[in-house]
Amino acid sequence: MKHRLKWSLLTLCALAPIASAVSPVPRFYAFKVEGDAIPSPLGGFAGDAERGALLMQQRQKSLCVLCHAGPFPDPHLQGTLAPDLTGVGARLSAGQLRLRVVDMKRLNPESIMPTYHGGVANADSARVAPEWRDKPVLTAQEIEDLVAYLQTLR
Repeated sequence: MKHRLKWSLLTLCALAPIASAVSPVPRFYAFKVEGDAIPSPLGGFAGDAERGALLMQQRQKSLCVLCHAGPFPDPHLQGTLAPDLTGVGARLSAGQLRLRVVDMKRLNPESIMPTYHGGVANADSARVAPEWRDKPVLTAQEIEDLVAYLQTLR
């Protein structure tokens, strides 16, 4: 029994870093809103436009193309419920894009856009499954990747 317990503890200790690397628990990063923007990158992360482009097209992860159209592959699968994102990088600054992705409801409480990193508003909490409450939909890095990509749409 003692040998088995020792082996189990060693196995758990050895696998712990792998488990945390595979599925880290997403956390919220504090941010400061100035006017209609979040001027500083979340968590100090630098965005990668290439990763953002891939994330934009992931219908089950970012959900962007379910509502938005733009210069993306498969135009017949793009939504028409929200503004077309063609040229959005020329119209909005990185900080303005960041706030809109993080929590559009701060600018327009009636918006149908989900809150991706700002937590669930009280009015929306009943519509969110308990296992997703108080967890960001997108990580800070994913937000920054999307912002970097959206800035390229000029």
